[in-house]
Amino acid sequence: MSQPPQPPQPPQPPQQPNGAPQGFGAPQEPPAGGFGAPTPPPPNSPPPSAPPGTPAPAAPPAYGYPQAPGTPPPAGAPGYGYPQTPPQQPGYGYPAQPGGQPGYGYPTQQAAQPAPQYGAPGAPAPGGQPGGKKPNTQLTIIVAAVVAVALIVGGGIWYATGKDGGKSDAKTGDTGGAKGDAGGSTGGGGKEKVPANTAAHVLFQTPQPKVTDLTSVHGSWLTDKVYVKSGVKQIVGYDPAKGTQLWTLPLTGNVCESTPHVSADGKTAFAFESMEAGSKYASCTEVAGLDLNTGKLLWQTDIKGANGDRKTRFDEITLGAGTVAAGGLDGGAAWDLATGKELWKPTTTADQCKDVGYGGGDALVAVRKCGDIDHPTINVQPLDPKTGQPISTYKMLPGIDYAHIVSTKPLVLAADVGDTAGDGSGISDFFSVDDKTGKLLARIPAPGAKYSASCDSTSVEKCSMVTAGNGRLYVPTEQHDNAAAGSSSIGRTNEIVAFDLATGQPVPGRADAGDGYTLYPLRMDGNNVIAYKDAPYDKGSQVVTIDGGSLKSTLLLENPADRAVRDALTSFSAKYSEILYGQGRLYMGATLLSKPYSASDSDKKFLFMATGTG
Repeated sequence: MSQPPQPPQPPQPPQQPNGAPQGFGAPQEPPAGGFGAPTPPPPNSPPPSAPPGTPAPAAPPAYGYPQAPGTPPPAGAPGYGYPQTPPQQPGYGYPAQPGGQPGYGYPTQQAAQPAPQYGAPGAPAPGGQPGGKKPNTQLTIIVAAVVAVALIVGGGIWYATGKDGGKSDAKTGDTGGAKGDAGGSTGGGGKEKVPANTAAHVLFQTPQPKVTDLTSVHGSWLTDKVYVKSGVKQIVGYDPAKGTQLWTLPLTGNVCESTPHVSADGKTAFAFESMEAGSKYASCTEVAGLDLNTGKLLWQTDIKGANGDRKTRFDEITLGAGTVAAGGLDGGAAWDLATGKELWKPTTTADQCKDVGYGGGDALVAVRKCGDIDHPTINVQPLDPKTGQPISTYKMLPGIDYAHIVSTKPLVLAADVGDTAGDGSGISDFFSVDDKTGKLLARIPAPGAKYSASCDSTSVEKCSMVTAGNGRLYVPTEQHDNAAAGSSSIGRTNEIVAFDLATGQPVPGRADAGDGYTLYPLRMDGNNVIAYKDAPYDKGSQVVTIDGGSLKSTLLLENPADRAVRDALTSFSAKYSEILYGQGRLYMGATLLSKPYSASDSDKKFLFMATGTG
């Protein structure tokens, strides 16, 4: 997402890019050479204004405290127990304050809404103060004086940070979770443990195989027993620690679509290409189930279109609650994961309604598009995974052409309402929905200039750098200058912030990436968040676990700062690569391969690589 305009800054020394350092005194690249364990040879086998009636997002709470909706207190008269609102802009990643410019990382405060009636849930007590108490004049003066001193010491910038002045708060230690916070949520419950030594080294890597054109290699999976990666017309299982090949599954075409979801017994699904008679090009028509631990192909199938003269082409595939579901232009189809039994096939109703895609995981949710292709009606429907019958329906707002499923449990959607995101991310707003009733719980604005989550523009489930769980949505902010109070750094950084899915309001606190780092959520781990940290040019990237309640970070893994290792890792972008973490190991995999520009460029391209602390 694009970076919003920043206030004028004093002259600063030139900033080193995150990639290769430049100029005298910068570290120089060592002589070319391999790193890590030897690679086994490859096998021979081949918002705009919402429509009338749409509830507007609630105003963000004052810093540090959740606040009931209503008219904020006048400047200079803070409520009892609340800090005085400073006139300056709040720090990045914090809620907006009344009367000032909103802080970076939170939605812009909407126009004041009518205050709820007294006695209604969430309504302020009489007098406009919590509990009905009137402001204590003496306390107000004391609080204002303390804030004034803080502003002077901080150089006139209101920026709340930890003790390290905005540096990374990732620490080694327990990941058991916080006891609670202002929002009532707690962290913990995760399976990933902090290793005794978080320093990682390269475990294994596989160079990119030779290709003559853009080649799809979608799909990588991880179980307790195997790391699995698709390659050119094959899928290979590797020992997750040693990298030795455990099995190879040859295919007649390349894997074109895959799902990241894996069943409890280590099974998943994918789609791959086939060449139909009379066609010059392969098409994504074959769907299959796979036992990841053994490499056994459970079943393979395809479906003829409505006219019966060609196979249905699928644009994406998922696995939800034991059902494999695939969507495309002809509609959606589904199969039982264990047996491959067909559960339903693509259909288009008389009113031009069809399933265009699905979200999976613990549940199965369909995105159903109806009517005119230029002005469609989009319904999101949690399904009975065995029959395809809708459990509930949520109708997306007019002006939305594509709906994206971020999570099915909890049900969280994303969309670019009225094409207002403006940055190609596919997201201007998130929507939290009750999956049992189809009722909208909260609409969360996510301006492209503030947040860096992304969804493939036309796909249903291909969203990255965002995750949901623990009653919250976790979103990274865009990179911005590290303007922490007292910091002399010229580096850039970002944060992960959270929103309450029941109310849509921002949750107090944030997870700071640290000077020069950029932080992206990967997945939930119990009530915690596993996140990847891109590093500045002279440090190694990291994996951290973020307590889902307190948003405190704990270091799990730190990669070497060696130039050759960093160059290899940065060849996998956080947005477009497959990044998996488990049991102290990090796996980075490519999704598309292209012909190298030169022999030297070929040496820098990898199909995947793994690092670990063990």
